[in-house]
Amino acid sequence: MSWSNGYIGLPWGEFGRSRSGADCWGLACIIYQEELGIRLPEYLGYSSAEERGEIAALVSGATSSPLWLPVEGPAIAFDIVVFRRGRLASHVGIVVRHGLMIHMDGEDCAKLADYTGGAWKHRLTGHYRHVERPVTILSEARR
Repeated sequence: MSWSNGYIGLPWGEFGRSRSGADCWGLACIIYQEELGIRLPEYLGYSSAEERGEIAALVSGATSSPLWLPVEGPAIAFDIVVFRRGRLASHVGIVVRHGLMIHMDGEDCAKLADYTGGAWKHRLTGHYRHVERPVTILSEARR
């Protein structure tokens, strides 16, 4: 049984940040809080210039965000994986293990998906690790 099982089926909700409804970033907020004890910025409405900058840094793959480190090599559980939808990098998933993510599937619900093939493979823009979770792949493999 994986930690991700408790999130499969959570309903979609625009700008949602709770188990009653979440968008893709909201799902990341919920999982990080419940599983890691890390409170992510909610970015509700993307109101401030600072929030917009942090989102742009994460989603575009820039290294200027103080919260996220680009991952080189295989992703590990709880890394954030970023995808293009159309021309913009605007979708995130949470890595369960390298190649498998949990994400909000459109306006449906949270689901698992293989991102190494199918529709997601060519949309992948990068993996990112939160600065409060700098784990080595070796230590992650021992869990």
